[in-house]
Amino acid sequence: MPDTRIEIVARVASILDGLGIPYVIGGSLASATHGTPRTTADADLVIDLRADQIDNLARGLGADFYVSRDAMRDAVRDRDSFNAISLVAPFKIDFFVLGRNPFDAEEFRRRVPQEMGDDRPYSLMVKTAEDTILRKLEWFRKGGEISDQQWKDVLGVLTVSGHRLNNAYLDRWASELGVADLLAKARAQAEA
Repeated sequence: MPDTRIEIVARVASILDGLGIPYVIGGSLASATHGTPRTTADADLVIDLRADQIDNLARGLGADFYVSRDAMRDAVRDRDSFNAISLVAPFKIDFFVLGRNPFDAEEFRRRVPQEMGDDRPYSLMVKTAEDTILRKLEWFRKGGEISDQQWKDVLGVLTVSGHRLNNAYLDRWASELGVADLLAKARAQAEA
């Protein structure tokens, strides 16, 4: 039985791969991969889930997770989210059904394989550093710009991965998403 968060995420990724459901890891796991490591009791996965895949995914997760098929159906219909709660560890997976806007498609297309885990590394699909920054800034803005953790995650990625970032891509999408001012502020803080 998996007992660490990366092992749990790797188990879920294996289930998704086996069912032909593309995914990408985002949230705190992505920001920790590209920036400053931190612990978390959940993982955010964006999945390209269709209605005809719901029952197979629920069955695949069933041995190790509690998941509601009704919540899955609602999430697919509304392009929203649902969660799966681990039955083997205090951990949950937040699944976000792939949205339909251009940035959703672009960040999903740009996902990259990344080695995750210390003792036994797993190759998992993760958002790029740029897309992690942009999505964190978007969540920060939508949350009223009060989440210290979202902001710290952005600064961590800028500090650790800043020299490798595609700044033209960041600038373009920050403008499109309405977070160019936040990106400029974060860059200034990260460089200070």
